[in-house]
Amino acid sequence: MNDAQLADRVAAVRAFNRLYTGVIGVLDEGPADAEYSLPEARVLFELAHQDPLPVTDLRKRLDLDAGYASRLLARLESRGLIARERSEEDARRQLVRPTAAGRDAFAVLNRRSTDQIGGLLRRFADEDQQRLLTAMRTIGDLVGDHRRDPLLVLRPPRPGDLGWVVERHGALYAREYGFDARFEALVARIVADFAETHDDQRQAFWIAELDGERAGSIACTRGPDADTAKLRLLLLEPSARGHGVGKRLVTECVEFAKTHGYRAMELSTVSVLDAARSLYRAAGFELVQETDFDDWGPKLTDEIWRLQF
Repeated sequence: MNDAQLADRVAAVRAFNRLYTGVIGVLDEGPADAEYSLPEARVLFELAHQDPLPVTDLRKRLDLDAGYASRLLARLESRGLIARERSEEDARRQLVRPTAAGRDAFAVLNRRSTDQIGGLLRRFADEDQQRLLTAMRTIGDLVGDHRRDPLLVLRPPRPGDLGWVVERHGALYAREYGFDARFEALVARIVADFAETHDDQRQAFWIAELDGERAGSIACTRGPDADTAKLRLLLLEPSARGHGVGKRLVTECVEFAKTHGYRAMELSTVSVLDAARSLYRAAGFELVQETDFDDWGPKLTDEIWRLQF
């Protein structure tokens, strides 16, 4: 990444920050006559989810200095919303808990926040809501302190998925390996052939999702003879790499072939696809044929791999 690219990306992040700050400001401020300040509301929120809560932990979660935290808690205590006490296990630790009035106040604030965010979401169609939530999860996963393992699901294709498979093959392989439009045309023909015979019980297609977002694909189709299946259209989005998606797709495809009467499985790949070749080798496939060609632009070595069951 050069200096100009970095400057453009910094500007994009700053623009998003301004937009996001404006949206959150509207949601956090609430009505002009809101009874509680934003810091007070956040204290009540934390206490509603952990009762009691050590003051030191509260300060860390809300990034408050000791003096401001003490004044803030004193205000809430004077209003009868919280109570402070010494820990029985360590007298040096002070605990804070909500009173009954504090829990009632949180319930009001929580309902108000739910209504506000619900109003924001209702501005968008369901599909756009899902896009928004996926984008939020992505940001949280990338910049959050604690990353979690995303939920991986394999499912049959839905309307629009097969077109996505063609588009993503074309875009990704052009960007990463320089394949031209002839490769995308080949993928389109394979997808069309599957769609025309989708009711064939010895064929199957899977779309991989990570946290509800399409992340990859694979297909099991009929091979050159009745005893041989063909593994086709393995695709993995760059954002899905490192989560075991490719291995799961290959395993699912191989197991399907085994349980549907095939005695072997073949696949065609090219030598530059190191990650895919590693998956095939780990699954037990062996390289049986190599041929040089340049049908998709760059000079490549076509490889046929085979697995006997």
